[in-house]
Amino acid sequence: MQFHWPTLLWTLLLIPTLVALYVYAQRRRRTYALRYASLSMVKEALGSGPGIRRHVPPVLTLVALTFMLIGVARPYAEIQVPSQEGTVVLAMDVSGSMNADDVKPNRLEVSKAAAKAFVAKQSEHVRIGVVSFASDASIVQTPTTDKELVMQAIDRLRTQRATAIGRGILVSLDAIFEGSEEEPPSWKWLRPDLQPAPGEAPPSAPSPQARSIPRAAATIVLLTDGQNNQYPPPLTIVEEASSRGVRVYTIGLGTAEGTVLRIGGRGIRTRLDEETLQRVAALTDAEYYNAQNEEQLRSVYENLTTELVIRKEKAEVSALFAAGAALLTVLAAALSLRWFGRIP
Repeated sequence: MQFHWPTLLWTLLLIPTLVALYVYAQRRRRTYALRYASLSMVKEALGSGPGIRRHVPPVLTLVALTFMLIGVARPYAEIQVPSQEGTVVLAMDVSGSMNADDVKPNRLEVSKAAAKAFVAKQSEHVRIGVVSFASDASIVQTPTTDKELVMQAIDRLRTQRATAIGRGILVSLDAIFEGSEEEPPSWKWLRPDLQPAPGEAPPSAPSPQARSIPRAAATIVLLTDGQNNQYPPPLTIVEEASSRGVRVYTIGLGTAEGTVLRIGGRGIRTRLDEETLQRVAALTDAEYYNAQNEEQLRSVYENLTTELVIRKEKAEVSALFAAGAALLTVLAAALSLRWFGRIP
């Protein structure tokens, strides 16, 4: 459990102070009782007395106060929330290295088969789109609930040159927010007239507070086997996704050490940029997965199916502590009235 205002937990120091005062008050009460000339007369006058019961209401009250002070610090916890509706965009790398046959028949075909198996297991209420990226990115299939159209779009994927991971994310966002009144997220990054001149800073992504678009029930699943070599860099534009509440799950096909692949008789050096993929996933509250063969890739998509059906959300639980404090306070008052005819 974590807290929005952890500094207020210092107020819990009030509890041991109150316990000490209560113990002091009980000892002082005993001291006054000892001043009677005859203890037997006191016992005869008081009868058996309340015994340990007299401590129960104060203890319950102190526990209630503890719950209240914890609640003031605004505790929150991760809970699992079913998510049967939403939008998923499969952003798939179609760079030349995806022709490598280190997995049979080649990386692209294995990725397409795993993606289609993933599509088949999604709820009928989930809209699925397909984006391909190489030197540029394009929407191959707009988000739809028609799984057959999605699978046909995946089958149409063909390899090209270069790897534009950042553009893949931007165009995936375009697909998610297609039809909205605002300009597509990619415009200010990819339109020639808006691109920065050499030496100028790139445009900044909007902050979550500045956005008028509500947080989306949408996810991007991005698969790549290389590293970005086109404008814009993924970490520069990742806030475009996070500010809209879009998670970007990333899948790295291959290893960070890289290897030399033989494609068409030529040797091509490939290296997986795991650090960037991990950062993209972390900054959008998602996960990064690595797959080095067909079996691992299918397993990754299996895990993603579970992730998308059961989503982890941060929920504040202050109300639970407040309710517990109220219940204990009422219980303490009720017991005090029943046993002693008064409220402590």
